[in-house]
Amino acid sequence: MSFTDKSVEIPDHLPLLPVREIVVFPYMILPLLVGRESSVIAVEESLAKNRLIFLASQKDVAEENPSPQGIYGVGTIAMIMRMRKLSDGRVKILVQGIGKGRIESFHSLSPFYEVKIRKIEEKPAGEPTVTGEALMRTAKEYVEKIIALGRTLPPDILLILDDVNDPGRLADLIASNVGLRVPDAQRVLETEDPEARLKIVNELILKELEILAAQHRMRPSSPKEDMSKSQREYFLREQMRAIKNELGENDAKSEEIEEYRQRIIKSGMPEDVEREALKQLHRLERMHPDASEAAMLRTYLDWLTDLPWSRMTEDRIDIEYAKQILDEDHYELTKAKDRILEFLAVRKLKNTMKGPILCFCGPPGVGKTSLGKSIAKAMGREYFRIALGGVKDEAEIRGHRRTYVGAMPGKIVQSLRQVKTKNPVIVLDEIDKLGSDFRGDPSAAMLEVLDPEQNHSFRDNYLNVDFDLSKVLFIATANVLENIPPALRDRMEVIQIPGYTESDKLLIAKKHLIQRQIEANGLKPEQIHFTDEGIRYLISHYTREAGLRNLEREIGSICRKVAKMIVTGTATSCVVDVDTVSELLGPPKFLRDEKLLENLVGVVTGLAWTQAGGEVLYVEALKYRGKGNLVLTGHLGDVMKESAQAAMTYARAHAEELGIPQDFFENWDVHIHLPAGAIPKDGPSAGITMTTALVSVMTNTPVRHDVAMTGEVTLQGRVLPVGGIREKCLAALNHGIKDVIIPLANQKDLSDIPLEFRSKLNFIFAENLDEVFAVAFEKGHQNLAKKSTAAKSGKKPKTPTAASAA
Repeated sequence: MSFTDKSVEIPDHLPLLPVREIVVFPYMILPLLVGRESSVIAVEESLAKNRLIFLASQKDVAEENPSPQGIYGVGTIAMIMRMRKLSDGRVKILVQGIGKGRIESFHSLSPFYEVKIRKIEEKPAGEPTVTGEALMRTAKEYVEKIIALGRTLPPDILLILDDVNDPGRLADLIASNVGLRVPDAQRVLETEDPEARLKIVNELILKELEILAAQHRMRPSSPKEDMSKSQREYFLREQMRAIKNELGENDAKSEEIEEYRQRIIKSGMPEDVEREALKQLHRLERMHPDASEAAMLRTYLDWLTDLPWSRMTEDRIDIEYAKQILDEDHYELTKAKDRILEFLAVRKLKNTMKGPILCFCGPPGVGKTSLGKSIAKAMGREYFRIALGGVKDEAEIRGHRRTYVGAMPGKIVQSLRQVKTKNPVIVLDEIDKLGSDFRGDPSAAMLEVLDPEQNHSFRDNYLNVDFDLSKVLFIATANVLENIPPALRDRMEVIQIPGYTESDKLLIAKKHLIQRQIEANGLKPEQIHFTDEGIRYLISHYTREAGLRNLEREIGSICRKVAKMIVTGTATSCVVDVDTVSELLGPPKFLRDEKLLENLVGVVTGLAWTQAGGEVLYVEALKYRGKGNLVLTGHLGDVMKESAQAAMTYARAHAEELGIPQDFFENWDVHIHLPAGAIPKDGPSAGITMTTALVSVMTNTPVRHDVAMTGEVTLQGRVLPVGGIREKCLAALNHGIKDVIIPLANQKDLSDIPLEFRSKLNFIFAENLDEVFAVAFEKGHQNLAKKSTAAKSGKKPKTPTAASAA
């Protein structure tokens, strides 16, 4: 059986398309997005035949595949006017309602629903009754009031309503435009009597009018005053988004802009930074997505929103725990540890203090960098290391300006983005190795970073906004303090980290290094054992350093060789003693100078300090026929050469008091040599050593072989203080020398020497060369110094100060 509606023939069996959240009325034209597989097949079936399809609303919106019981029985017969397939497999169709129908039965359930329908015939439109006319006028008035109260309806809806004189058609038109709930709209659709249908619509509109009127009364009288700018913007954007969604125009660019806006709001930026970020976002919004500057702005906004403007880790202010961590990871380094514990103590008393700027200065391999990591661990902060060695471009610190292609922020901002917190521990490694060239001076850029009075508003060239670095704990490391510019050095609290003694290295090797290398090379503790004698021999004959790097390297070499022996079956375990070390590593790499066994003329035991620690240095002087010239060899630096010239001048000026023959400078030349000529030597601390050697050879006076000395000399014969006293004295002790002459002004430095070593040394404090000669020259020749002192002052010579620091 079939029937017709005007020119359209409507069959009694049609494909069914269940729709959600909407009720389609006759004569209504609207787009539908079809995504369910069964629904897509139904659309294709309709297009293949007569383009007719039956639209019925489902009762439960959340139901993905509704059953026949979940679909309303009354729906709309519609014609598919256009269809477009989307890239994601969905279909977009444009449909127009033709008439109402009721489902008689479900003819087919798979692969799509096909239903048998009965068309619901509408009464022919005639002259409306008085009741119908009243209902129509009331409905039109209600629509006008709804529009007046702010409800958004199609702009020409009132003109269309004026031309409609059919109560049923008017009811369907209003119901399809005012946004009724699905159950209410379905109730209207199922009512067949036109006047009854319009009456239901009027009731629903009246209810909506009451709600809108109540909302209107609750609104503030002046929205501009009561609604904040952000709320207003949010409201307008939500409306814009809803409109775009309705029109299917919500493109990827809008989503990207909104995502950036949310990231800016959630990042916790200061107000001025947020204002700049929103300004750049507004520029991006107006650009074409493929513009070159758009990519630059996206990168800039990514950097701004990724920085930790307000994110901080909470400090673990537990001094006992921090002390335990620092002691576990590092041996000695008392000054550095105490400074961190002091910071934590003050931090516990005062929550708003700025981060200190520390500089650990010491020889390579003593643990400066790893100490920074331990400090971060003890405080519960994030850790980041910036390697500054060889950095010559100022932009590496402060960043490039955004106008350059490939511009990026500097290393400081990059580190903060990576750790995701604004109070990390940042180690500025090898700050004394910063260079400079035509691109600028990085050390000058570091002045702002390391100044507690300025770094709260550090401005990176790329970001061009201020960032607060005052919460960061900066730790710089350096080997030579003199290479750091004075202005930069003045901004840091310098903590000297001395080299390790042989006993320190023994303890550290037993506690840390050996265990680490055993694990690194796959050995078990029972397969290898290092004796104390073997470790000491390894330290003294295969390494020459203040730190521990080469020692750990040699221990690792031994472990690898033992691992090879175990794998090849030549041994099951190994005890590493003196003989084993020589067998595995070959001949010793370093041989100590033999200790002098007798007093010699012109040979003096001096003390020197190098990056590898303290050294015993023998100064040799020899006279030969000539005309009073001084020859210097041994790869000496300018300062050491000048010390030798000052010693020569002192000897000439005091020749008579010192007992130097009157014709010596007319008939003899003197040659001063410092052995190990391949090693550069410089500094003033060998002044008294070279003066003693000169006077010894000029007066033919033997010098005691069991006395070592260090100190700078002046033309007046005064002995001035020098550095490296700790390392020099320990070097003397390692050579079996217990009497050490040092400047009186260096007496304060003895506290740096461990008590166990200090008690084994006899310190002689000297203020002038006469006191040095009184101790250094062999007994029976010491009257030389007494004559010199008596001749100059006319008084009894002063006895040098001796201290056996127990």
